[in-house]
Amino acid sequence: MENEIRIKCPPIFSPLSEAHRYKSFYGGRGGAKSWAFARTLLAIAATRKVRVLCTREFQSSIAESVHKLLSTQIERLQLNPYYTIQKNSIVSTMGSEFLFKGLRFNVQEIKSLEDIDIAWVEEAQSTSEESWKVLIPTIRKKDSEIWLSWNTGEVKDPTYQRFVVKPPPDCVSVKVGWQDNPYFPEVLMKEKDYLKRVDPDAYDNIWEGNPLSISNSCIFKGKYVEAEFEAPEGTRFFYGADWGFSNDPTVLLRSYIEDKKLFVDHCAYGVGVELDELPKLFEAVPESKEWTIKADNSRPETISYVRKKHGYKIEPAKKWSGSVEDGVSYLKKFEEIVVHARCKHVLEEFKLYSYKQDTKTGETLPIILDKHNHCMDALRYSLDGYITGGKTNWSAFLGEQ
Repeated sequence: MENEIRIKCPPIFSPLSEAHRYKSFYGGRGGAKSWAFARTLLAIAATRKVRVLCTREFQSSIAESVHKLLSTQIERLQLNPYYTIQKNSIVSTMGSEFLFKGLRFNVQEIKSLEDIDIAWVEEAQSTSEESWKVLIPTIRKKDSEIWLSWNTGEVKDPTYQRFVVKPPPDCVSVKVGWQDNPYFPEVLMKEKDYLKRVDPDAYDNIWEGNPLSISNSCIFKGKYVEAEFEAPEGTRFFYGADWGFSNDPTVLLRSYIEDKKLFVDHCAYGVGVELDELPKLFEAVPESKEWTIKADNSRPETISYVRKKHGYKIEPAKKWSGSVEDGVSYLKKFEEIVVHARCKHVLEEFKLYSYKQDTKTGETLPIILDKHNHCMDALRYSLDGYITGGKTNWSAFLGEQ
């Protein structure tokens, strides 16, 4: 006899309960897509036996998967009697199983999977064409389904082309936004309103879910990549902080240099963060109290507060006329800038950080726009001492760290 599980999800996700080969829910941030998928799949797996593959393009560890999200929802929905949470999988009393695999680096494992009833592709906007070609024929069980939850990226992205521009047969494609989420949190409301105020075009992509066309004026176009990785033991880290004014974002990020590449592996980001909330924000970046933080020197009183009241090793980063341009030039010298997939705001800024364009001719001008630069500034500050005025400290590239 099947169990009866009742869950609450925004009404826009009702097609998840219908039978379709593809169920694609895309759009802007804050639409509760991952949350709704997790709840629906848990309800299904508690009432009948299914084998669910939870996958994404980049997944170097179980911590980077939706394992934590599913585990949290099991607790919140009080489904503990129906589930056993294991280190690398989740199983139900009905015999259901949730598996967690990355696509990019587990091709052979993905190909060998059998009897998958539902494949959930999280953050599907990052899925490459090669991965789609492997995954789709692998999910071949009768009546099997492929579910996609994703935020709209660029028009040319393989996922956008496959499931929006030219959707396959039996595909439900639903655009979801923050407006469709009755549980939209206040913390995201602050981020949304901030971006709408400072850059309506970026807001249109990130929050309204409309596709983005990358301009040739993008400063780091072709220079950065998204990946999942772990810092090697004994790594020399760099920490940089940018302060938010009023309702602007406050950022702390961590970077390191290896083999002439720059890696950004952690970032804490908050809009409208009050002074007494800074320590909690900083705690989100591992070992932030152990290493020296280089911070925006325009807020000496904030630097003093964080250092004296909370024991952080924090110092002002140097600035000079042309320091932003010098910093950009330095960053461009790396063979590649690798940004961890969890650093969403860093990835967004790398995509949007641009030179000014002549409005009449479209010519790209040597003027850096003062937009999408909170993470960029924090990254420059983290490399204070390597980025210097008038000359460049190339020791980073010579391994003299």
